[in-house]
Amino acid sequence: MEAGTQTLGGAAPGGNPLGAARRRWGEEVIRGLLFLAAVISILTTAGIVVALLTESLSFFQEVGTRFFTDSSWSPLFSDPQFGIWPLLNGTFLITGIAILVAVPLGLGSAVYLSEYASPRTRRILKPALEVLVGVPTVVFGYFALTFITPQILQAIGIEVQVFNALSAGIVMGIMIVPTIASISEDAMSAVPQGLREGAYGLGSTKRQVATRVVFPAATSGIVASIVLGISRGVGETMIVLLAAGLAPNTGVNPTEGYATITTFMGATAKGDNPAGTIGYESIFACGLTLFVLTLFMNMIAIRFVRKYREVYG
Repeated sequence: MEAGTQTLGGAAPGGNPLGAARRRWGEEVIRGLLFLAAVISILTTAGIVVALLTESLSFFQEVGTRFFTDSSWSPLFSDPQFGIWPLLNGTFLITGIAILVAVPLGLGSAVYLSEYASPRTRRILKPALEVLVGVPTVVFGYFALTFITPQILQAIGIEVQVFNALSAGIVMGIMIVPTIASISEDAMSAVPQGLREGAYGLGSTKRQVATRVVFPAATSGIVASIVLGISRGVGETMIVLLAAGLAPNTGVNPTEGYATITTFMGATAKGDNPAGTIGYESIFACGLTLFVLTLFMNMIAIRFVRKYREVYG
């Protein structure tokens, strides 16, 4: 028995060295592929930064600080103006309207799917909600231009221009809803069931469990979903291009037309501006501004996520 036990015990490490070698080789291959994927991602980001900096440096050498101090943007006119503030104003205004629409709808949908909906209802509603993610943004843009503005806003008495920030912001918010709802629902569903059961055991209602137990415990995921939605809104092009127009505007009236950083880039980068011209270089300067803006927002989001993970474990 002892001899048999020793034989069985010693067979695991040395009984099939060829199989163990194959497993190690397979693990090394997978490890190498994963490392390659990470390197490609880093190199792609580095390539984007280099491409933006190469043309942007030439732009800033000619324009200088006017890019940050001027209040007018018309780089393609005979008397060019290079102040980025009208484009930033339009970007922030439309994204702000979108977030005001998307956050209540997205978080409300997430709470319902996580805490109130039955498993069968969740299996039906969540895929249906996520279908919106696959709708091309140009369709959202035409929806805002041909339906929201004339059939909704103007029909209820709001005096909006044909191109306006309000319509673009509302439809952009609808586009962002699935992103916030899906990620937030995943974060809420990941909250341990024991927390819910403990709260119910203390006499809490479903609403109290959802708002005072589940929601705080999932805050890191919820913050990440909102920041991802903001980033998507800031980088959106077609909805704003079709619904808000191309007029640089420093006002805050959402019934007027606005231009954003992305709409200028999308409308200008059509091959009409020869390489090396100031108009061509202004596209890269706007792209670099957008890159820095989204990077800054992501850094803030990471800080919030880490903070709430420390608080709620």
